[in-house]
Amino acid sequence: MKAVLPGSLPGSGSDAGKPVVFGDAAEPEPGDGELVVAVEAYSVNRGETFQLDGRLDRRRPGWRPGKDVAGKVVRAAADGSGPPAGIRVVAHPPAYGWAERVAVPTGNVAELPDSVDAVTAAALPLAGITALRLLRVAGPIAGRRVLLTGASGGVGHYVTELAASSGAMVTVVSATAGRGARLLELGAAKLTTSVADAQGPFDIVLESVGGASLPAALARLAPGGLLVWFGQASRTPVTLDFFDFFKGPSRARIEHFDYTVSDTSYGEDLATLVRLVARGRLHPEIDSVRDWSRTDEVITDLRGRRVRGNAVLTVG
Repeated sequence: MKAVLPGSLPGSGSDAGKPVVFGDAAEPEPGDGELVVAVEAYSVNRGETFQLDGRLDRRRPGWRPGKDVAGKVVRAAADGSGPPAGIRVVAHPPAYGWAERVAVPTGNVAELPDSVDAVTAAALPLAGITALRLLRVAGPIAGRRVLLTGASGGVGHYVTELAASSGAMVTVVSATAGRGARLLELGAAKLTTSVADAQGPFDIVLESVGGASLPAALARLAPGGLLVWFGQASRTPVTLDFFDFFKGPSRARIEHFDYTVSDTSYGEDLATLVRLVARGRLHPEIDSVRDWSRTDEVITDLRGRRVRGNAVLTVG
């Protein structure tokens, strides 16, 4: 079958500078509790671009990217779990999804109603699951003041709409006002292009940029506030002066977040996201839809921060 394969790492090999190449891959062989999905669409996440350029480990020999897919089940799980062949699904495999077919654990799929198309569904998994679980960590948010940094990506759009619809007063930080404009339409109370301009204090800070952004956001916490650190999009290490922290808001807390830690079965969260979309309560922000032959272009645009929300590729 055809698949998108990792290119050479920057500065090496004949494909140097190409993030991905097209090639042939073996047909997926599903294990226990796995089904096979014929992929109709997939989305690209920034974390996958970091893996492709070597800034995150490629975890195993033969690794191929692909964690967010939508399509149709073409081979049901042998143990009878999960949907049967012919059912449309959204899925979150651990990898290998940028291909014509992919094996997925049955606990990581959710059925799609006719009202949710494959392109919309493909934008849901990683970003949507992250947003749901991030807000659970934040706790009750109705009436609370929330600061969200790095808000113009896929996770940020979902967090903004979900938090605002739950009664939170959300201030979003986006690199430019243009990239952040849609966030105001989704319910954000205020938009700023710099953490330094955010008018706190905030009960909850959701921080995804790293570098100088985290200590600046931490300084804007209210007493007893919570900062949840869920990303480092700037790829710049954080330097935190704990003497400044101790002089800051009393009883403030910092918590690190990883969406995979609490539960590695994603089907229920996927079903929740699908239900919200079908009912018109969640609106995936899809900035770009292209044929999968243009995956390398999308990766380049993501690296250059030229994608607002999600980018989706269609297969076949």
